[in-house]
Amino acid sequence: MTTEITSQICELEGTLRQFTYRFTKNQEESQDLVQDTILKALIYKNKFKKDTNLKGWLFTIMRNTFINNYRKSKIAKTSTDNTKELYFLNVADSNTPSRPEKLFEFNEMWENINEVKEELQIPFKMYETGYKYHEIADHLNIPIGTVKNRIFHARKEIQKKMVK
Repeated sequence: MTTEITSQICELEGTLRQFTYRFTKNQEESQDLVQDTILKALIYKNKFKKDTNLKGWLFTIMRNTFINNYRKSKIAKTSTDNTKELYFLNVADSNTPSRPEKLFEFNEMWENINEVKEELQIPFKMYETGYKYHEIADHLNIPIGTVKNRIFHARKEIQKKMVK
């Protein structure tokens, strides 16, 4: 039965290719989507139930694959830098305030951070200047959960001081 399903899946490649144009107008993306669909169908062919619609099953795999890939690309929003030094140009600096009221809040926050306990202050400053949780944990030689906890408590203390 598995060789029969495998051959039926391969026979439907042309139909799948036509169906991809509902999702993408790009020929390369279309070909990738067909290949991903066929690969997943072959990997999970044991989950296909006999006497059900094979074409419908493949179309469902294709649609779900497209949706998952689309979501991943939206989340990633990755840019590629081909410069020799891998210098990331034109990348927005999320730590730089762009509006005057944000600049005031930013300066006020930095004034208040110096009044926070040092064990909370160091991870918070590192995080706000661009370090990732795991980098802070490695640098301070503490667990990542402790890093997150200290940053959370530093924020709470700063917020209390800014409200006063």
